[in-house]
Amino acid sequence: MSNIYLPWNASKRRLKEAEDARKNRMEIVKALSTGQVSRRDLVKWGLFTTAGILAPIGGLSPFVPSAHAQSTATSSPSGFDIPTGASPSPLFGVQPFTQPMLRFDVIARNPLSSLTPAPTAASNQTQQSVDPALGGGFGPIEGRPPGPIWAHQRFSQFPPQVAVEMTQAQAQTNTVYNPGVPNNQNSGFDPTTPIPLKFHPGLPTQDPNSVWTFNGTIPPKLVKGRYAEPILFRHHNQLPADVNQNNGFGRHTISTHEHNGHHGAENDGFTGAYFFPNQFYDYHWPIVLAGWTTINTGATDPRAGSPDDSGGINKVAGDWHETMSTHWFHDHMFSFTSQNVYKGNAAMFNIYSSLDRGNEGINDGVNFRLPSGTRDSWGNLDYDVNLMLADKAWDQNGQLYFDIFNFDGFLGDQMTVNLQYKPFFEVERRKYRFRILNAAVSRFFKVAIADALGNAVPMIQIANDGNLFPHPVTLTQLDEQGIAERYDIVVDFSAFTNGSKVWMVNLCEHQNGRKPHADLTLAQALSGTSGDPCVGKFLEFRIVRDPAQPDQSVVPDTMIPNPDLSAIPVSATRNFTFGSGAKQTTFDPTSSYAGAGQWGVQTDGAGMKKADFGRISAAPKFGTREIWTLQNGGGGWDHPIHIHFEEGQILARNGSASNVPAWEKGRKDVYRLRPGGSVTLTMQFRDWGGMFMEHCHNTVHEDNAMLVRWEIDNGGAPFLQPLPTPIPTAQGVTFVNPTEIEKTAF
Repeated sequence: MSNIYLPWNASKRRLKEAEDARKNRMEIVKALSTGQVSRRDLVKWGLFTTAGILAPIGGLSPFVPSAHAQSTATSSPSGFDIPTGASPSPLFGVQPFTQPMLRFDVIARNPLSSLTPAPTAASNQTQQSVDPALGGGFGPIEGRPPGPIWAHQRFSQFPPQVAVEMTQAQAQTNTVYNPGVPNNQNSGFDPTTPIPLKFHPGLPTQDPNSVWTFNGTIPPKLVKGRYAEPILFRHHNQLPADVNQNNGFGRHTISTHEHNGHHGAENDGFTGAYFFPNQFYDYHWPIVLAGWTTINTGATDPRAGSPDDSGGINKVAGDWHETMSTHWFHDHMFSFTSQNVYKGNAAMFNIYSSLDRGNEGINDGVNFRLPSGTRDSWGNLDYDVNLMLADKAWDQNGQLYFDIFNFDGFLGDQMTVNLQYKPFFEVERRKYRFRILNAAVSRFFKVAIADALGNAVPMIQIANDGNLFPHPVTLTQLDEQGIAERYDIVVDFSAFTNGSKVWMVNLCEHQNGRKPHADLTLAQALSGTSGDPCVGKFLEFRIVRDPAQPDQSVVPDTMIPNPDLSAIPVSATRNFTFGSGAKQTTFDPTSSYAGAGQWGVQTDGAGMKKADFGRISAAPKFGTREIWTLQNGGGGWDHPIHIHFEEGQILARNGSASNVPAWEKGRKDVYRLRPGGSVTLTMQFRDWGGMFMEHCHNTVHEDNAMLVRWEIDNGGAPFLQPLPTPIPTAQGVTFVNPTEIEKTAF
C-alpha cells in the first residue's frame, strides 16, 4: 500500500537491501547538504530527472530487490551508488507510552542589560576573526544585514523591555530544564534530573551533530510574551563552522522566522538573511496589535491590552480584533528549511493579551478565562499545554535520519510529541487547553481523541494558527492539520474516573509526501491495519486525580470577531498558482535555486518559476488592502501555503464562500489548498515595511523551489521600490539589485 515504508513483515534480505540503500544514498545527501555536489550535478549524471524526481534506473525503490543505480568514477567524482528507500526505524525494545511527556522548556525573560553587547537599531558591524572553515579573514559579529533597510523599525518607539537569549547548538544534555509548572503538572518529572538528548530513555543518545536544537537540548523551548512588552531575541549560531560536520544533513547557516509576527521584515527571518556560525542576530519583536497606526490610537479600549503584573490591564493601541495567541519560530534558510527544522530548529511562542490572559480566575468582563491556572497574574501553564507533533526516522544506530531524495516530501515512520517517542501525560479531572503545532516537514495530521472503548471524546476547537475563533467549534475529530498550522483545543477530562486513560489518535494516512492518502475512521485508525506506521495512538492521557483547586476556566460563546474590512477599498487582486514543472528564469549563484526540484509558483499567469529570493513577485503599496487567490496547480498534491507578516481572512474556497468551514472563518496565516483547490483571501499591508515571503509549508516543496518574495514599499524611506537583495557571507553582507521583477509586481 505505502510508497514510503517497507511492510512490517518484510524479509531480512529486503530489510538489509533497504538499509544498504539508505547508507549509500546518505553519502549523496551529505554531499548535497555540504555543497560538494548540486542537484544539477545529479541531473547531469542521470540520477534525477529534470522534473526533480529520482530517475527510474534499475528501479530506484526499496520495494524492488537490489534496487540501486551504479555510478562510475567517470560519471560521478565520488563513485557513489545511489539507491533509495530505508528500513524501519528500530525501537530497541522500547514500548509506546512508557515515558512521561515533558512540558516545553520555558526560556528566561531577562532585563535588557543582560545582553552584551547592548542591542542597537542598526546591525552591529563590529569585526571579529572568521573561522578558516568559513573563509577566514574578518567579519561582523552580527549577521543581520547592515544599513537602514535592515535596521529595526520603530526601535525607539517600541524599545525592547525583555531580553531572550538562545543558542543554536549541537545536541547535549539539558541540566537547566524549566517546565514553568510544579512537578505534579509535569507528570511527576523532577526538573533537576539531567535530560540527555534521546527520543526515549531506552533509545540511543543522539550524536552532537545528529540534532541541532535551541540551546542544543530537549524538550523544545517556549518563549512567553505579552502585548506592549517588546522582546529582543538574540539568537547565537554556535553550529560547527565546518559545513561537513552535520551527520549527513542540515546547513549551519540559519535564519529565524517568528511565524507570523507582526513586525518589520528585518525581524521576519527572510530566507536570504541567514547568518553564520560564531555570529548572532538580534530580532526585535515589538508585539503590537496590527492597525496601531490608525485604529484605537489613543489606547482607550481595554480589549486592546496586555496583562499587567497585578491582574489588571495595560491598554495598548491597535485593533483588538487582531489579537494573536499561539505562535512558533523556526529556521528559514534558503533551500535548507526542511532539513534544519527537522533537525530541531523549532520552538513555540505564547502571546498573552487582555483577552487571553493566561489566568482563568480573573473575571473582569474582558478576560476569556480559558484553561490555564491561577498561580501567577498572567501566563499560567498548569492547564495550558503546548504540543509539538512531528514524525521522525532514525537509522539502525538510532541516529536521526533525513532523506532529501524524494522531492515530494519526507515522511518519518515514528511519531513524536515534544520530540519524544509516544509519551504519556498525566492530567486532572478538569478542562485543559492544548496548543497543537504541526512541526513536521511534509506530513499532515488529523487528530481525534479515543477512550478505552474506542469512542470519540469531544473537543472544542478555539483557535486556528495564532488566532482565537469568532466562535468555538465542538468536534469529535479535527480537520486535517497542515504543516505549520496550530490548532488550539479544549478537552474536558472531568467525565473520566481516576485511573482511566484516553489517547490522541492520528487518522491521516499518507502513502507519500505529496498529500494525505486517506482520512480513516477512528475504528480503522485504532485497528492497527494501516500501512502508515504513524496512524493510530500517539499520546496517552492518564487521568490521575481530582483538581487541587476548582476548575474556574470558561470557553466563551464569542471570542474574537474578524476585523471589518468592508470600508477599505481593494487596491489590487493577485493570483498565485502552486504547482510542478517550474522553470528557472534567473541564475544568481546565491539567490536563485540551483537544483532539479520540480516545484514552483506562477504569479498572475507569468509562468511557473522556481524560487529566487532576488526576484520580486509582488509589491503591495503600504496602507492598502488586496485580494489574493491561491490556486493549486494540480490534483495529485496538496500545499499548505504560508503568507508571512499579515493575517488574512478567507473569502472563498473553490470560488464559493459556502465552502469555508466554521474552523476557517477566523483569521489565518496558513492556507490549505487541497488537491486541485483554491483559496481566496483578503489581507492588509500596514504598519511595517520590507521584504517578506510566501511559500508552501511542506518545507520539502519550499526547499525545492516553491517560494516567492514580496515586499511592502512606498511607506517612505528607506523602503523605496525596489529593495536591494542581501547576499550574506561570514565576512559581511553585500547587496545586489533584484534579479527579476515580475511584470505585475508594482
